[in-house]
Order: sequence, then structure tokens, then C-alpha cells
Amino acid sequence: MKTLLAAVLATTALTAASATAQEITEFRIGLLGGENAQDRLNSNECLRKYTEEALGVPTKLFAPADYNGVIQGLLGGTLDMAWLGASGYAAVYLQDPEAVEPVLVKVNLDGSYGYHSIGFARKDSGITSLEDMKGKKFGFGDPNSTSGYLIPSIEIPQETGASMENGDYFGEVVFTGGHEQTIVAVNNGDVDGGVTWADGQGNWEDGYNSGALRKAVDAGLVDMNDLVEIWRSKPIPEGPVVLRKDLPEDVKTTMVDLVEGLIEKDADCAYGVAAGETLGFQPITHDAYLSIIEARKAESN
Repeated sequence: MKTLLAAVLATTALTAASATAQEITEFRIGLLGGENAQDRLNSNECLRKYTEEALGVPTKLFAPADYNGVIQGLLGGTLDMAWLGASGYAAVYLQDPEAVEPVLVKVNLDGSYGYHSIGFARKDSGITSLEDMKGKKFGFGDPNSTSGYLIPSIEIPQETGASMENGDYFGEVVFTGGHEQTIVAVNNGDVDGGVTWADGQGNWEDGYNSGALRKAVDAGLVDMNDLVEIWRSKPIPEGPVVLRKDLPEDVKTTMVDLVEGLIEKDADCAYGVAAGETLGFQPITHDAYLSIIEARKAESN
């Protein structure tokens, strides 16, 4: 009887220890590049506060200099959540399928969850199409960006019949470091044209309803009347909000509920987190990104 009692107590202690091990002491949210670090932190501070209240643990925001900082943070387990681009998610999945799980996606005002890579130039440059960009300087954002690199690097060569190598079609191809940097580089004339992301809905002069152009307009960085759209990709699936797979299930549920309900809880906060106008966030699964994963795999071979 004593042996049985000891076994029961030992099992109970083990279960309690296991439960304690599953508890978290802090929560860390990674913020993908696209605008300067301070603006990213400011836009997501409300989410940090709501997360801290909901989970009851200190919550920190991390805004690495480039996309790879967030990708490596998720792979290394030093980040618990991030809103990735589709290519960024593909990068994480191809390196470790068990690292994260996609849970939510941002929804546009028309109910869709796609967006576009938008090619643009200064209006006073006289450039109105890809054809006009031949021999000129072209700016990509970040190598791990879907709209700032992966998709245009596939679709533009299909249209031009030439590679993205320097001198093959464009005179020079450069990486600016991110979406905001590309927008500023085009606006300042440092590059003749470049690509960034936008939902492609709403008015051009507003920077569309959401995306990097909208954020740049909100920040007072550009007047869209000085710019012109010169190219648009096919629709791209919006990247997912991901959570570290080995987080406790109650933490995952709490965060999904929080982000999914953010538009009702605080519309201004949702605007900042979603980079513009949105209907909020809705559930998404891995299957939505199979085509992007294949594209990323092919591009890396």
C-alpha cells in the first residue's frame, strides 16, 4: 500500500512538474522589417500591452534590422510569435517544419487575403512601365521578402524574357534593405524603380488601403502623387501570423483569440498592426502557402 501511495505521489509530482515546465515566464513578438524599427515598435505597442494583460507575463517586441532576424528568432525559439510574409514562412518551414504553425491571416476590406507586389517609379522620371525600366537601376527590398523579392524575381523575368542579373535587362539591381527603404530610395531618386507591397485596393494617392505604401504615406515619407505604378504581380497570399509550435496550448488559444478579436477590441490598434485598413484577422492553415513554399524551394535550387 505504501509502495502504491508513493507511486501515486511520485506521478502527481511529475505531472505537476510537467505542468510547471509548460508555463511561460515571458512572451516575445518578432516584428518583420518593412519600416524603421521605432515605427514598427510604436505600431505594435498596443498589441504588446494587450498580450501582457492576456497572458499575465512580461511581453517584449523585437524589431530586427532585416527579415532574417525574425526568421532565425523563430527557428531558434527566442521568438514566440510573428506576422511573417509568405516567403518568410516558407523559409522557416523549409528549415524546420516543426518550428511554427500559421494561425491567422490579415483580411482586406473586400474579404480577400491577397496582396500584390507593386512596381513603382517617380512620376517625373517618365517611367510608366517595365519596358521603360530597361537599362535603369531597380531596387528589391529584402531577400526574404515575398513581394520585395521572391515573386517579382520570378514574374518579372517571365514578362521581360531576361534575368534579374545586372545588365541583362535592368542596368543594375540592388537590395535596399526593406520596403520603407525601397520607397524612400525611389522617392529620392537613388534607384529608378522598385517593388513593395500593397493590397492594391482603394486609392493610389492614399497608398492603397494597406501595405508599405500606406504606412509610408501615414508617416509623411512620400506624396503618392509624386509616384506612379509601373507593374503589378499576380495576387499573393497574405503572410500568416505564426506561433511557436511548442508553446502551451492555452497560450496559443489566448493569442489566437486576442489577435482575431483585435479589430473589435481596438480598431486603431488593428490598423497599426495590420499596416492599414483591414476587416481583421481570420484563421489560416499551412495549405494556403504550398505554392509559395514550392516557389521558394525552386528559387533556392
